[in-house]
Amino acid sequence: MINCLIVDDEQHAIDILTHHVQQTNFLNLVLATTNAMEALDVINNQKIDLLFQDIQMPEISGIDMVKAINGKCKVILTTAYSEYALQGYELDVVDFLLKPVSFPRFIKAVQKVAALMPQQPAAPVAEARPEEDFIYVKTGIKHKVIKINLGEIDYIESLKNYVAIYHEGKKTLVYLSLKELEANLPASQFIRVHKSYIIPYARIMRIDGNQIILKNVQADILLGETYKAFFWEKIKNKTIG
Repeated sequence: MINCLIVDDEQHAIDILTHHVQQTNFLNLVLATTNAMEALDVINNQKIDLLFQDIQMPEISGIDMVKAINGKCKVILTTAYSEYALQGYELDVVDFLLKPVSFPRFIKAVQKVAALMPQQPAAPVAEARPEEDFIYVKTGIKHKVIKINLGEIDYIESLKNYVAIYHEGKKTLVYLSLKELEANLPASQFIRVHKSYIIPYARIMRIDGNQIILKNVQADILLGETYKAFFWEKIKNKTIG
C-alpha cells in the first residue's frame, strides 16, 4: 500500500484527486489539505510515500515544498499551467499532471510511483470502470468545473486558445491546447486525426478519402496528412478486405 498526501489550495481539485485515490486499490490517502505547512508536518512525522503537490500555493509554492521535503517521499506535481513542467522535472519529481486530472492519466502517473517502490507488492493495473470513465474540465469561471463522460463525446475541436468539446448536443469550451487535452484522454478510445480534431473511435461510421464521417455529427472532420499514416495503422486490425 502506498501512503499518499494531497496538497492543493482549491477544494474542487482536492475532491477530484481524492476520488481518483479512492478508486485505486494500492493507494491509501493519509491527508488531503489546503495547508502546506500541515502537510509538511505530516511528512516529517509519518510514513508518506507519495505527495500530490499543487504548484500555485499562497504561502509556500509547490516547488519550494519539493525542496523542503528533501526526498522524504515521491512527488507528483499538479497545476493548470504547462509552463511549469520543465521546472518540476528538474527537481526529479515522478510526474507532472495538468488539471483537470483525468483518471486514466492519474493511473499512468501512480503506476510510475509503484514501479519505483520495489518493497511494495506488484501493483495491479487499475482500469477505469465505465461509471468512472470521465473527465472534469474547467469552464473559465473560478471554482467551477464540468464533468464530461468520455462515452458522450462526439468530437473535439481546436479553436485558437480554446478547445471545444462537443457532447450530447452541447459545446463546452476549455482554455487549454488540443495537445494538453489529448494527453489526458485514453489512447484506446480517442485519436487525433488533424491539427484541429480529436475523435472517438466509437463514433467513426465511414471514411471517404480524407473525410471522416462520425455518427450523429454534421461537421466535416478531415484526416490530415501528418496524421494519416498513424490513423490507418491504428484501425487496420479492425479493417476487413
